[in-house]
Amino acid sequence: MAEFDVLVVGDANPDLLLRGDVRPRFGQAEQLLTAADLVLGGSAAITAAGCARLGLKTALFAAVADDVFGRLVREELEKREVTLLAADGRGAPTGISVVLSEKDDRGILTLPGTIPALRPSDVTDELVTRARHVHVASLYLQPALAIGLAEIFARAGKIGRSTSLDTNWDPAEKWESIDEILAHTDVFLPNANELRAITGLDKTDEAAAKITRRGTTVVMKDGAKGARAWWPGGSCAAPGRRVDVVDTTGAGDSFNAGFLAARLGGRPIEEAVRWAAIAGSLSTRAAGGTTAQATPDEISL
Repeated sequence: MAEFDVLVVGDANPDLLLRGDVRPRFGQAEQLLTAADLVLGGSAAITAAGCARLGLKTALFAAVADDVFGRLVREELEKREVTLLAADGRGAPTGISVVLSEKDDRGILTLPGTIPALRPSDVTDELVTRARHVHVASLYLQPALAIGLAEIFARAGKIGRSTSLDTNWDPAEKWESIDEILAHTDVFLPNANELRAITGLDKTDEAAAKITRRGTTVVMKDGAKGARAWWPGGSCAAPGRRVDVVDTTGAGDSFNAGFLAARLGGRPIEEAVRWAAIAGSLSTRAAGGTTAQATPDEISL
């Protein structure tokens, strides 16, 4: 028996969410905000918190320094019953993201800090065997990890662990090592723009088909439309749930958590895609990625 249902590997840092007049104007112009929230951030940390809220026994493997931001991260993870398995931060401070949030878009300024500290050698077989499933997030904020992730996922498969990946956007737009990684990935969880960029194809059906031919399931975040998924021999779509949107930060990470919770709970893929779409929608009801994450009862309504 594994100790955890899911091991999430990746980034953990605070997010400072700013709303109101957030488009910077230089020349020492002072602008007034309508809201500011300091919350748990990082794609991996938000996904881990969502998994725990949906009933999975969850561990997060991330580098977090012993500083004011790191202590905030540890406290927030503990509140959400996520076990932090601390990685070597290699002397870096805990990072932070400043999110400039508007109704239909947002800008993000990130100090990487400990985020890129993970190395492939840190993700040992002993670590992987502690969970039934391994999920990796924010791949291209962790370039050293990206280089070795295909080998990590290959090892995970050999010891009977399933895998999933949410790359997030590659700031360099090079998408290095992605073909090798996807060859060993059970579930890929992109948004539509990421799927197009990675495959070089404009039509999402064609882009997904290019990946599913390798045996990988593609579960795509489709914005306000909800979710679409493709797997060898099948496909489906699921709508989101209509809510009054406050902040979309981390909605894709909560989407991931909904899918993983349903699948690891034994639900069929069509139902897992529905869980993903609803979990992503419900997370937008409050500021930050974790404040309004869904419970199983809310998804079942």
